[in-house]
Amino acid sequence: MRFVFALVAVVAALFAGAVADAADYPAKPIRVIVPYAAGSTGEAALRVIANAVEPRLGQPIIIETRPGAAGNLGAAFVAKSDPDGYTLLLGATNNFAINQFVIRMPFDPVTALAPIAKVSEVPLVLFSNPQVPARTLKDFIDYARANPGKANYGVPSLGTVNHLMMERLKQTTGVELTRVPYKGSPEATLALLKNDIQLFPIGLAAVGGHYREGRLTALAVATESRVPMLPEVPTMAESGFPGFVASNWWGMAAPAGTPDDVLDT
Repeated sequence: MRFVFALVAVVAALFAGAVADAADYPAKPIRVIVPYAAGSTGEAALRVIANAVEPRLGQPIIIETRPGAAGNLGAAFVAKSDPDGYTLLLGATNNFAINQFVIRMPFDPVTALAPIAKVSEVPLVLFSNPQVPARTLKDFIDYARANPGKANYGVPSLGTVNHLMMERLKQTTGVELTRVPYKGSPEATLALLKNDIQLFPIGLAAVGGHYREGRLTALAVATESRVPMLPEVPTMAESGFPGFVASNWWGMAAPAGTPDDVLDT
């Protein structure tokens, strides 16, 4: 969260000069579409930022979730909206960089969307249910090998960074894991807490409270070095998987054709 608050300070400074250059915008509330289930990490960061910038914009920021099709439904809605700056997209990595290569998309994100700014980046952490007799990633892999068919992992949607990370882990280890897709991270997190699934890669911000209460086990973090908020959790490299880095970044975009001064604001 320290990153988010630092980002708010930067955004606030930028807005001080930007609003004057586009004096007529905004004249009404701005709607931001999040194409995932409510409670996503990106939505949480956006709400903090929105509280800081709304007074400078003079208009409220309305956050609307439109989940479905790995984020394509909400993103397509924005791509087809009027390019006036009043309907924006807060998309994740797969909206801009993955979906076009793994599933059929109703639009081309390169030509249909105008990028505004990167909002946040969240490294993935492999969390397990404490009922699984594993406290390290090696322990979990050994458990999965010894219990074929009993280790399930969740993904918030097919084609997401979470999904691709797990597919790579399966290829690297040769371990048998059963994929269980969910509509979003909140549903997958609930399944992990109930031990319906035994493994789920997700950002700390979404499940930090559960982890601190001992309801989840953090096996490894997919970063090059340990993260300050989880100093006790080893990296994937320390767990025997060098070069295994995965994060989910979130970015703001508008429909293509939105005026440059509006994008600047």
